[in-house]
Amino acid sequence: MSTRYPFTAVVGMDDLRLALLLNAVSPAVGGVLVRGEKGTAKSTAVRALADLLPAVPVVPGCRFSCDPGSPDPRCPDGPHDDGPGAERAARMVELPVGASEDRLVGALDIERALAEGVKAFEPGLLADAHRGILYVDEVNLLHDHLIDLLLDAAAMGSSYVEREGVSVRHAARFLLVGTMNPEEGELRPQLLDRFGLTVEVAASREPEQRVEVVRRRLAFEDDPAAFAARWAGEEAELRGRIAAARALLPQVALGDAVLLQIAATCAAFEVDGMRADIVMARTATALAAWAGRTDVTSDDVRQAALLALPHRRRRSPFDAPGLDEDKLDETLEQFKGDGDEPEPEPDGPGDGGPDGGGGGVPPQGDGPDGPAPESAEAPENAPTPENAPAPQGSGAGERAAVKAAEPFRTKVLSVPGLGEGAAGRRSRARTEHGRTTGSVRPRGALTKLHLAATVQAAAPHQKARGRTGPGLVVRRDDLRQATREGREGNLVLFAVDASGSMAARQRMSAVKGAVLSLLLDAYQRRDKVGLITFRGRGAEVALPPTSSVDAAAARLEKLPTGGRTPLSAGLLKAHDVLRVERLRDPSRRPLLVVVTDGRATGGGADPVALAARAARLHASEGTAAVVVDCETGPVRLGLAGELARELGGTAVTLDELRADSIAGLVRDVQGHHKTTARRAA
Repeated sequence: MSTRYPFTAVVGMDDLRLALLLNAVSPAVGGVLVRGEKGTAKSTAVRALADLLPAVPVVPGCRFSCDPGSPDPRCPDGPHDDGPGAERAARMVELPVGASEDRLVGALDIERALAEGVKAFEPGLLADAHRGILYVDEVNLLHDHLIDLLLDAAAMGSSYVEREGVSVRHAARFLLVGTMNPEEGELRPQLLDRFGLTVEVAASREPEQRVEVVRRRLAFEDDPAAFAARWAGEEAELRGRIAAARALLPQVALGDAVLLQIAATCAAFEVDGMRADIVMARTATALAAWAGRTDVTSDDVRQAALLALPHRRRRSPFDAPGLDEDKLDETLEQFKGDGDEPEPEPDGPGDGGPDGGGGGVPPQGDGPDGPAPESAEAPENAPTPENAPAPQGSGAGERAAVKAAEPFRTKVLSVPGLGEGAAGRRSRARTEHGRTTGSVRPRGALTKLHLAATVQAAAPHQKARGRTGPGLVVRRDDLRQATREGREGNLVLFAVDASGSMAARQRMSAVKGAVLSLLLDAYQRRDKVGLITFRGRGAEVALPPTSSVDAAAARLEKLPTGGRTPLSAGLLKAHDVLRVERLRDPSRRPLLVVVTDGRATGGGADPVALAARAARLHASEGTAAVVVDCETGPVRLGLAGELARELGGTAVTLDELRADSIAGLVRDVQGHHKTTARRAA
């Protein structure tokens, strides 16, 4: 076994270390989600935790780690006799992002089941992680079908395997720890809520601390065993402190006053459900035990809130996690539990009264709880960030960025045909999971048996194979793999017109709101997204294709407008991006979404003809496309519709995107490919 980097040798990252230690003291806290940029030692710290956990008593020979004091009566290896137990080190089981369902929940030996009539079950990672740690690196990249299984196991404390007429159930209670880089995409809300605590980590900007990190890492790589021996004393001391805190934990009292502070804090930050209250209570109790106390204080509640609430107060995928600490302090002060609530002290004529959070001036700017309200007293033509003159050097005709309108729900845009891309929720695809559509001979290891096809292939050969008993004589060549159809994620590439013809304040706000709505849809459907903007003299890649929809929303929010409309440049830039992405990820099919009024006033001597040629280039390669027509006013030229026909796609208006009825909102691309073909005929 390789030597792990010592936990006590990790430099800085106090919040991360505290969150991990609190889970070691009280596994009921519910695990940790570690968010941070790449190269910040997230995985190193998590893996180091396993060596600090106390040994686990188990039933000898049980593959499912049953506790000898209370063995699982339904354990597949049971029933267990009363007898002396054994101890083993606590396990940290790693779940690879690309793992199969069978690897996670376990697999049946299909050949033995068919040939010998026995139910031979091979436990998976959930069984290995029982009473230990299940660690998922890059948890935000985990496939949806694995997330569903994790959610079921975390909710019920057990894993069920139901397939091919065989039912197996075993206990699966584990500490879930995940690490992720937010730049690569966010986590599904259901799984996000399953993590008890969350911490944000970033590399230190202090030169001295960075030097120490490098010095220790190089020393560890030169001689891991010697480096670990240098920290053995600190590791043993920390291990002893964890054991002492665990022993003290049952004696910690959680009074009514503290519970009131916890409930008031969760209510103030409008978190969904009651899990936040429970996690905060468990975390505050663990903090008191870690400090060697039997009473929980307001400071414990405050620290628990900072760890347990940031990821639960997000109201949409585009809200950054975090807490307003001033608001937190005000809430804790208001509910101190000393019998009388403190009277708010007016700060002057601007005191907000009962809705002002206890008085005081509300925070200015876009805080965690949303943007500051605009003044209702501002004159109609007063300068604002949206209509203010452009700063010096910003380019002729350029205007400052405007805020996006409120996003809304959109109908699914789908790519025609049947793909084989990454699992997602947008277009039809051949997948590992979904409805069974047929069978094929397996090319490698059998993962999804098509039982009827296998029996049908083996049946004609039973006499020749000398079958005499009840068991079916099955050979490897008889096995058939099930083919299934599900949904895939796509690459949704936005090409957004930011020229002067789009620069009207209300119009650009509506355009951004529409794109933001489509970005939200892409987030929910597990797509990659990219953003291209074109204006002035050319086009630029504002965001290369990524799984981080948050990053695309942030770039969109800052998008300025002005200048000519180089439509051809935008389409050609999109073609270049898609060409590179086809080489990088050939199985992920693209969907091009062009947001424009269809005008072409820049990019060459005949900008309209150039734009048409660029559009036909996409059509010749079969790229699915939708044009969001942003033209407004009583008289419309229909240029966006012409562009859609050149692209071989369809056009929808902003009015259709913003319709309350949703019916006919953004129609299926496949259907409109057929419509376009009929029109051409």
